[in-house]
Amino acid sequence: MPFDAPNDEKTGLLGGDEPGVPAYWKRSIDIATAWEGTLAEAPTPHTRKVALRTAMVMAPRGDVATTDNIFSVLSTLTRLGLGGAVAGGRQYVSWIHGDDFCAAVDFILDHAEIEGAVNVAAPNPLPQREFMAALREALHVRLGLPATAWMLSIGAAVMNSDPELLLKSRRVVPGRLLDAGFTFAHPSWREAAADLAHRSGAAKA
Repeated sequence: MPFDAPNDEKTGLLGGDEPGVPAYWKRSIDIATAWEGTLAEAPTPHTRKVALRTAMVMAPRGDVATTDNIFSVLSTLTRLGLGGAVAGGRQYVSWIHGDDFCAAVDFILDHAEIEGAVNVAAPNPLPQREFMAALREALHVRLGLPATAWMLSIGAAVMNSDPELLLKSRRVVPGRLLDAGFTFAHPSWREAAADLAHRSGAAKA
């Protein structure tokens, strides 16, 4: 996916075929495309079909049923001094505050005219280096060591994750939600990160 072009539901590029991109990165795109295709073909004459294309949901610790969530994991790494730029940090990060995610779902339920694919993401994605800088600021952490792609691959293997999650650029914008009149309570990551850190009690004194 290009670094400089925002991607909405109408004009967005799926990516995966760019030079230098690992071939297996296209697997997640193929899965999502197949899932949406199956949804579109399913015979549901009395049921509205909405395919939620959801960015990383940032919720304060304790707001979800799992032991850890993505904000908790990123906060922990940042407090350990590992919250720097990854592979240069030019790749875009798409995200959404948990409150806005829930509000967006309610909004879609209340608006019968909304069908098909909907990007559930905050309107202001930002480069990974800026994303982590704002998180460090919210957590009152000064140091953020950078990491190369190979270093990230080792860390991802240890955490049973995939480096694609941080290396692939995702500059997603919620075109359909904005066109329908949805208002984000947390459109800016800097403010959202501060709110999440406060509610999680994650910030250093």
